Amino acid sequence: MHRSGFVNIVGNPNVGKSTLMNALVGERLSIITSKAQTTRHRIMGIVNGDDFQIVYSDTPGVLKPNYKLQEQMLEFSNSALVDADILLYVTDVLDNPEKNREFIEKVKKNRARTLLIINKIDLTTQATLEQLVSFWHKELPDAEIYPISAQESFGVEDLFERIKELLPECPPYFEKDQMTDKPAKFFVTEIIREKILQNYDKEIPYSVEVEVESFKEEDHLIRINAVIYVERDSQKGIIIGRQGKALKKVGMESRMDIETFFDKKVFLQLFVKVDKDWRQKSGRLKHYGYDLN
Repeated sequence: MHRSGFVNIVGNPNVGKSTLMNALVGERLSIITSKAQTTRHRIMGIVNGDDFQIVYSDTPGVLKPNYKLQEQMLEFSNSALVDADILLYVTDVLDNPEKNREFIEKVKKNRARTLLIINKIDLTTQATLEQLVSFWHKELPDAEIYPISAQESFGVEDLFERIKELLPECPPYFEKDQMTDKPAKFFVTEIIREKILQNYDKEIPYSVEVEVESFKEEDHLIRINAVIYVERDSQKGIIIGRQGKALKKVGMESRMDIETFFDKKVFLQLFVKVDKDWRQKSGRLKHYGYDLN
């Protein structure tokens, strides 16, 4: 008997969805920073065993959209409610459940088996945790509740075993050696974007998109040319920095992580270009992959 299923991870920004995904998959597939809106796409991570296949899907944090890019990000989260066999709704000990009440109402109506994950329990007391468990029991009475710390790997193994038990009987959806549905280029752009999130303040990281123009794999080296797109000329100057130092730092940090990811030497060239107001243009969003089709 073989079991397979889609396990979709949803919740508010910054509750640890990507950290949990990476802990469950055992690979660093989703970028993790302390900034909101880090994940922009649905990213699949596939875990295979002899008699099971789990297709995890990390989604953007649920938020009220202010521009077209955020509208598309919310669509990714909403779509995760439709095609899940098992839904992991992730909250944490600091989360405000009222922040996105409409989405919780959709979760209540969802037909998939729901596991309510209370993350970051290492940051609270037993009494507070018990109050949270009681609150969520009333809020989502059909959900199973799992208090965990994804960062500390506490409770993750029990959650993983429960997910396996709940998988429907089904042949695998993907080849057994496949780790993700995304191409190699995608993870290059995510790593570069992570470094931008870590190195720049305010609106800059959210105005940035990264595109790999060339990815050439040789025997002992990968040659990559990537473009960092910003919305305005002033942002281009900030990304490059004085005497190019800021861009050089992003390039060096990105190269090191890309080498770790692919286990191969990397030659990385970064360029910065302006794509005016790309976050508000449907055609440009589709070009950058923010498209459900």
